[in-house]
Amino acid sequence: MRTKVLQELEKVNQRLKSAKTKVTIRESNGSLQLRATLPLKPGDKDTNGTGRKQYNISLNIPANLDGLKTAEEESYELGKLIARKTFEWNEKYLGNEANPKELKTIGELLKNFEEEYFKNHKRTTKSEHTFFYYYSRTKRFTNSQDLANSENLINSIQKIDKEWARYNATRAISAFCITFKIEIDLSKYSKMPENNSRKIPTDVEISAGIIKFADYLNNRGNQVNPDVKDSWQLWRWTYGMLAVFGLRPRELFINPDIDWWLSEENADMTWKVHKDCKTGERQALPLQKQWIEEFDLKNPKYLEMLATAISKKDKNKHAEITALTQRVSWWFRKIGLDFKPYDLRHAWAIRAHILGIPIKAAADNLGHSVQVHTQTYQRWFSLDMRKLAINQALSKRNEIELIKEENAKLRMENEMLKLENEMLKLELVYKRS
Repeated sequence: MRTKVLQELEKVNQRLKSAKTKVTIRESNGSLQLRATLPLKPGDKDTNGTGRKQYNISLNIPANLDGLKTAEEESYELGKLIARKTFEWNEKYLGNEANPKELKTIGELLKNFEEEYFKNHKRTTKSEHTFFYYYSRTKRFTNSQDLANSENLINSIQKIDKEWARYNATRAISAFCITFKIEIDLSKYSKMPENNSRKIPTDVEISAGIIKFADYLNNRGNQVNPDVKDSWQLWRWTYGMLAVFGLRPRELFINPDIDWWLSEENADMTWKVHKDCKTGERQALPLQKQWIEEFDLKNPKYLEMLATAISKKDKNKHAEITALTQRVSWWFRKIGLDFKPYDLRHAWAIRAHILGIPIKAAADNLGHSVQVHTQTYQRWFSLDMRKLAINQALSKRNEIELIKEENAKLRMENEMLKLENEMLKLELVYKRS
């Protein structure tokens, strides 16, 4: 049905264009809007100095075939007002903004964001994660004192310089607007940036990175709060676990099975990811088992520190777990690492590929689909990583060729021995005769 509506919408807009009606119709979130360049709405700023601006007008027309007929009629009516220069912003065209006193600030709406959001979304660990993503970015990139209208929200997005930050803010503000039924057109900012850079550490760099935690201890000042003077050890342990298992940081803090990790029954040295985590429960296998010992990851002292850290938090509160994961990132920056916690997860995926581990096994171990594994993680293959993979493949091929050559020599030697043996037998028979 939506395809039919969009096809018919294109035909309607073509008719409006042929009639030289300076109005078009667009579909947004299941409704139809009229788009036209109009005199400034009351209260709007004349940023272009023209006294006019393009607006999307919602008349609460549903995006269906009957709605298209109504929208086309309204477009012709609006077009006549524009042509006669008699258009005025009245209650019909202002809609919810007809009474400015009803508009609330962004800060006021943020207070009710969680309650309103979960009226239409089932509350799960994953949906809480998604909501906090929307909430935190909307709060970070907007001014809580601004009125919650499309102009102020778009201005907030336009002030963001970095492409990925702008893209993430747009996603969050879009969810915010949908929740509170704020009419807004974010299509200009919703395209995912094409390029993004990551620093994927090599195994050598990962091993060197863990030493930086000890360097921090040696270089820090003497005035350290006694209650937190050893806390760096917990974050060093976290670093090692992320490197060994390719975990998401929060998978270390959401109901960790510490007893299992330290148990003698855990012969495969797996980490149990709890069912409340993003992709459910699983047992993650280590890729570099020697790091478990080298990084001292089974030291009970560090696990006691982990238990203490999570006991201070309300484990049902997504924001509190997020605070712990943000602390991990803070420590990465503090000790001078030039990569981020999630880059260790990417490094695990790349290392698994280089080692020839089947994609399905690697994807299952990381707790995501094969599609995510191939599309998201393998795109970060750096030149150095590709050289390593190719050199290892060539080395493996050379080893195979060498084995084949040795086998051929052994077969030849075996045939020669058989021939000598037959000659000796014939010589012995000849002597007897």
